[in-house]
Amino acid sequence: MSKIRITKQFTFETAHALYGYDGKCKNIHGHSYKLDVTVFGEPINDSDHVKCGMVIDFGDLKQIVKKEVVDVWDHAIILNRNTPHIELAEQLKTSGNDVVLVDYQPTSEKMIEDFAERISTKLPDGMQLFSLKLRETETAFAEWFASDNV
Repeated sequence: MSKIRITKQFTFETAHALYGYDGKCKNIHGHSYKLDVTVFGEPINDSDHVKCGMVIDFGDLKQIVKKEVVDVWDHAIILNRNTPHIELAEQLKTSGNDVVLVDYQPTSEKMIEDFAERISTKLPDGMQLFSLKLRETETAFAEWFASDNV
């Protein structure tokens, strides 16, 4: 049986600030992120199975990524929990804004590492996360490959 890779793309808007950074990104700013999620596995070969021929239903993959990433990060402000902006974060939360405090610098590189962990633990048996590609802008992106992280 062949191993097949399938990819679904997601988009979300997120603001962040890079604590201690020496450039403009130390200020709170936002991006329109695009996340490509590629999984691989063998297509279901049971003709009686409702999802026969699929590695995973795109709708099922969408549910996982939406719950683990998009619903958490879309239109939220992501800050390192050690940020000096912590008072601002608390004020924003109090006024009804979504603020996510993370234990790392919220760069594309660290965000994609976090996403890989969140998504890979929720995939069905026999399915593996192959890669992620997180576009911060049209010309700048980070990539994560399972083969690089064995």
